[in-house]
Amino acid sequence: MGHLTTLATCQLNQWALDFEGNLERILLSIKKAKEAKATLRVGPELEITGYGCLDHFLEADTFLHSWEMIGRILKNPGCRDIILDIGAPVVHRNVRYNSRIVCFNGKILLIRPKLWLANDGNYREMRYFTPWSREGHVEEYYLPRIIQDIVGKVKVPIGDAVISTRDTCLGCESCEELFTPSAPHSAMSLNGVEIFTNSSGSHHELRKLNTRYDLILEATRKAGGIYLYANQQGCDGDRLYYDGSAMIVINGTIVAQGSQFSLNDVEVITATLDLEDVRSFRSAPSRGLQALQARSYQRIEVDFGLSAEGSVLDTKIKPSEARAPSFHAPEAEIAYGPACWLWDYLRRSRQAGFFVPLSGGIDSCATAVIVYSMCRLVVEACKAGDEQVIKDVRAVCADETYSPENPQDLCNRIFHTCFMGSTNSSGETRSRARNLSTAIGAYHTDLNIDSVVSAMTKLFTAVTNFVPRFRVHGGDNASNLALQNIQARLRMVIAYLFAQLLPTVRNRPSGGSLLVLGSANVDELLRGYLTKYDCSSADINPIGGISKTDLKAFIRWAATNFNLPILDDFINATPTAELEPITGDYVQSDEVDMGMTYDELCVFGRLRKVQKLGPWGMWERLVHEWRDKMGPREVYEKVRRFFWYYAINRHKATVITPSYHAEQYSPDDNRYDLRPFLYPIFSVAYNKIEKALSKYENPKGTDSVAGKEEGIQDLDPPARAADSLRCQVSQGNHGTISGRTEPVRYPYGLTNAKHVIVSYAIRAPVGFAATGDFRMLHVPSISRNKEGPGVELVAEDWSTLQPVVVQPQSTSGDVAIWTRRNRPETATATRQIWIR
Repeated sequence: MGHLTTLATCQLNQWALDFEGNLERILLSIKKAKEAKATLRVGPELEITGYGCLDHFLEADTFLHSWEMIGRILKNPGCRDIILDIGAPVVHRNVRYNSRIVCFNGKILLIRPKLWLANDGNYREMRYFTPWSREGHVEEYYLPRIIQDIVGKVKVPIGDAVISTRDTCLGCESCEELFTPSAPHSAMSLNGVEIFTNSSGSHHELRKLNTRYDLILEATRKAGGIYLYANQQGCDGDRLYYDGSAMIVINGTIVAQGSQFSLNDVEVITATLDLEDVRSFRSAPSRGLQALQARSYQRIEVDFGLSAEGSVLDTKIKPSEARAPSFHAPEAEIAYGPACWLWDYLRRSRQAGFFVPLSGGIDSCATAVIVYSMCRLVVEACKAGDEQVIKDVRAVCADETYSPENPQDLCNRIFHTCFMGSTNSSGETRSRARNLSTAIGAYHTDLNIDSVVSAMTKLFTAVTNFVPRFRVHGGDNASNLALQNIQARLRMVIAYLFAQLLPTVRNRPSGGSLLVLGSANVDELLRGYLTKYDCSSADINPIGGISKTDLKAFIRWAATNFNLPILDDFINATPTAELEPITGDYVQSDEVDMGMTYDELCVFGRLRKVQKLGPWGMWERLVHEWRDKMGPREVYEKVRRFFWYYAINRHKATVITPSYHAEQYSPDDNRYDLRPFLYPIFSVAYNKIEKALSKYENPKGTDSVAGKEEGIQDLDPPARAADSLRCQVSQGNHGTISGRTEPVRYPYGLTNAKHVIVSYAIRAPVGFAATGDFRMLHVPSISRNKEGPGVELVAEDWSTLQPVVVQPQSTSGDVAIWTRRNRPETATATRQIWIR
């Protein structure tokens, strides 16, 4: 033990373009680092400006104000006797760089541009910056005149260099560089660099922290060294929440770690380490041989030592001990990440609180519980004496003396819920909404929208002389859908009316307005299972990046950890939009309406976005992964159904509410998932799957259309959903269909047909109505037509994959199926479709 040094990294809640606020937090972090006797302080990526400036990085003002803030740091007497690694944008020879500025005692030692830029997913760094692609290259940077006057120099080094102190050597790495196959720390370690700094702007994603943790440990596990990881923490004005977790690692062992979710604006993490531990770790001969062949870095010398003088004899100084890493369960991540994001958004937008249309379902319930979690965190911070949080609470509540007694007290001040019922709503959902609001302390209102819906439909009827009816009342599909959508869209209009006026109604000083929160989950956004401009249209959405499966797990977790037994009622309830009339034999169900389960949607979403698979690749993968659940054709039916709905609903993603990003398969069209919103049919992929299925199902080359001489006997059952629709070929050569779901595509065995008539014999189970419950029968999808009340038919010509006309001929009678041999087989049916 001979070279003990105390080092500091930090996580700051920066805000894009809040230059003076960002500077204040940087100065506070430097003060805290010096109080801990640290000799090196590392800050987050682009901490001067805030990471999320986006296209503001194209503006000269951003760079000017950035240098002005750096000038204040250089002149500040409290920033001396400590090496500072600060993140800021820099323009060099008319090229913009994402850079680290290493300073000491009012001087700039080095400007180190980022070598490898983050340019996928949520990141677009190459839109604003250029990577310093010349590894090991250093040249001269001409400082702005406002900085020349402060440092007394005109030029400083810029490039890929390292800092050499009296007792050690340190090098910089930035965020994305850690994730690259050939990370800079590898080459630097072989060149004798003992301390690595990594300044990041890394956002939260469910189950992501352990990946980041493994990479940081791996950086020094083989090559040895000290690794200081800094990160932003909080919402800096966008969909992302930067989740802190700053840490200090030595030789692959963690010795300090910051919080992942917190309301702290400044958190400094320090550790005392012995540089000799790094040197002894690097004693392997193989490392020495590789070091001889490694390229050299230019060293920028500074007359300063990081280790403390006489530390060997100072018993008050001791090395930090190894500790276990800290990880939250995914349920806790959902509880705290979006809650912290909401608090930052609320206090920085200067609004009076939140408004949520509470439906009695699990999605709006999850949104409400996340707001309650936010109130819990705020109350804890107030009781701990956090002056910034206390100041923010009083500003939000417009009460300079207010101190919340408990989460329910704060909830009642800033959180407003409303149940907007109709004749289609059940007493159970209304009761659940009311009971949840009472349990968390929210200000709750309850109303019926029937009179408003009636006024709208009467207006439409007066203009068009047409009376729209629900399907169960004999209406067609278009009317049935329109009557559902008008309810959903009116709820959005009512929500904004209440959000704007409730603070005034409650006599809040100076009135104010509420932020409307959305409650659509990531799976519904992916599938498009929402009404455009309904209650999914809001100011922000804390659950828009979270799957239904994870939300259910979160609610189970919150029922216990937040002592909210009312949540058990939500877990056991069937998800339903309650937009159609409830009858004795029909209650609307989300999974039945969607034609797929939420668990299946989660799989489709990950394969589409994370694994980057189209229809063919997805089918090919799931044939193996789902082999114990279903056959290849049924997998095809499910994949095709998903892509059908994904394609026709993609346009909705262009207007979805800005949502907390928590999931890798988010369909956010504005920043994350950039794709067209007008799709053709995936005909090439479908044809390829059909050919593969034909070989699988007819290994001896049997004609898949003609089947046996007696007629078509080998049609596969269509895909099964929650309430599965089943089809069996009878001896009469027609399908007998029972159950209730939508959609179903049938039959796919007719791949070579020129002219086909498909018949359906609908045999309804007890309590089901054939016309009311079998709402959509899909025979693969292009053209649409309607047959009778409540039945939609979609078809295409399987031989040419061109749109064809679907003409319903009758409701009963004989029907023929023509194969390419032009041999008719006759059957009796209650439904008949001609395809020609």
